[in-house]
Amino acid sequence: MRELQGIIFLFPITLCLFSQSAYSQLTQNYYANICPNVESIVRAAVTKKFLETPITVGATVRLFFHDCFVQGCDASVMVASSGNNTAEKDHAINLSLAGDGFDTVIRARAAVDAVPQCTNKVSCADILAMATRDVIALSGGPSYAVELGRLDGLRSSATDVNGMLPGPDSSLDQLTNMFAVNGLSMSDMIALSAAHTIGFAHCTTFSNRIGSTVDPTMDPTYASQLQGACPANANPNLAVGLDPVSPRTFDNQYYKNLQQGMGLLKSDQVLFTDTRSRPFVNAWARSEAGFQRAFVAAITKLGRVGVKTGATGNIRQNCAVLS
Repeated sequence: MRELQGIIFLFPITLCLFSQSAYSQLTQNYYANICPNVESIVRAAVTKKFLETPITVGATVRLFFHDCFVQGCDASVMVASSGNNTAEKDHAINLSLAGDGFDTVIRARAAVDAVPQCTNKVSCADILAMATRDVIALSGGPSYAVELGRLDGLRSSATDVNGMLPGPDSSLDQLTNMFAVNGLSMSDMIALSAAHTIGFAHCTTFSNRIGSTVDPTMDPTYASQLQGACPANANPNLAVGLDPVSPRTFDNQYYKNLQQGMGLLKSDQVLFTDTRSRPFVNAWARSEAGFQRAFVAAITKLGRVGVKTGATGNIRQNCAVLS
């Protein structure tokens, strides 16, 4: 989620997008009388995509985070640019969002719409939320109940992305403030950061840590491995796994890596080097169950950010086209 932006803008807590009136309309059984089998339909489509392309996991999770942190969880990141409007997905930070994440949502939406009772009845925002839960479970993480009832956003502008996503060199204070804007606590931030147990990061996002002077917080052997994988002047599209131990498994290995100085991004490793966040890292490195409980609570809160309901949103017939 934070591997591609180097500039951080801090916002006062009063700008929080965490709206009680909006997210209180979310319910776990929202589609019970509208499209009763929606979750099984989405899960089947996501499973098929996962079996074809395992990198779907990181791509979908990252897509969800980037969506929710900009104008809330409203699938605005799915919208394609058109005419004079440059959409969120074409902001420089989002250009590296893997196509497999978008494809996962598109396939799941097509599967839902193929059922006459469900056609154009389920929002792209809700499908992205369900798909995120499903890829996490498919890769070994927790399966949890998803609150539903979001509408799709009515706008998508690249300018809205500016300053809304943490960067790879963020300090603990910067990360904490950025998440607080979205109603998320420090512990929520540390739990959600474990999404970096899957997925990839481009060499350019951490090259400053493995140059002629290696970041002293990084394990020397790990740094040497990264220097070999990401030589100077390497192809800018070259990427490595965020988790060098279990890159395809959603688990608490992320925290164990941090204890060993093997956080790929500076903004990962800071969670252990800063004594204020270290106790969370140590606790969740010890307890997979404890980590999973914290992650489920945090991603549920994330899914409530900036929810669109009533006149503030609609259900797009095409996830990529505003309507």
